[in-house]
Amino acid sequence: MSNSLAVFFIIFGAVLAAGLPGMGSARGTSLVGQAAAGVVSEDPSKFGKVLILQVLPATQGLYGLLIAILTLSFTKVMGGGMPAYTWQQGLAFFAADLPMAVVGYFSAIHQAKAAAAGVGLVAKKPNESGKAITFAALVETYAILALLTSILALNGLTSSFGI
Repeated sequence: MSNSLAVFFIIFGAVLAAGLPGMGSARGTSLVGQAAAGVVSEDPSKFGKVLILQVLPATQGLYGLLIAILTLSFTKVMGGGMPAYTWQQGLAFFAADLPMAVVGYFSAIHQAKAAAAGVGLVAKKPNESGKAITFAALVETYAILALLTSILALNGLTSSFGI
């Protein structure tokens, strides 16, 4: 029973790590895409500049997927040969996934808001696209910090559990 609960926590953490940032990225790229479509309908030559802004909130979904794959791989839930875990160990892996899950979701949405504002800047001043990208990219810092936190936590757990 203990191993079943541990596997539940491990898989649930991985699902949240991939799912929440993925939802945030989908919502974010949609938000920016809507703003970008308006600009491109007026001036198709700005497509490349606004496309970069639309892509930025998509990275959190990729980071979340990476954490999910690492979790399932490190714990050997994916690939077989999984050792017996206590429910506390499963919960520890779940907790290691939370930084990426939570921060990934919110940073994707907030990055999209900054990127959508940047689309407005590009619409009026196309030569300022670098500044628009910088504003949105700064939000990425927190997604990267969450990614690193989850990776370090997963590495620490695998080392302490002798996996």
